[in-house]
Amino acid sequence: MDSTSDITIGQVVKSRAGRDKGNIFLVLDIIDDEYVYIVDGDIRKLDNPKKKKVKHLIIYNTIMPELKEKVKNRTKINNAYIRKLLEPFNMKL
Repeated sequence: MDSTSDITIGQVVKSRAGRDKGNIFLVLDIIDDEYVYIVDGDIRKLDNPKKKKVKHLIIYNTIMPELKEKVKNRTKINNAYIRKLLEPFNMKL
């Protein structure tokens, strides 16, 4: 099965490996079947997204459609916006 079919821009993911293990991120871009760029607006800002292997991510069913739209339309987004989207998820930790 193609791993990119179950991950999309704006999807909420959690790191399961590496230095950022346990952190919640949003998928900013999909590089290929194996890698995606993720951001959290805090440690990983929009100007320096983290390249991460999909297999090192726990993929949640939650997708932020407004982020997907903004990325698609190349609308300017900032780190505060990313943090605001992730706020409810970080409270659960």
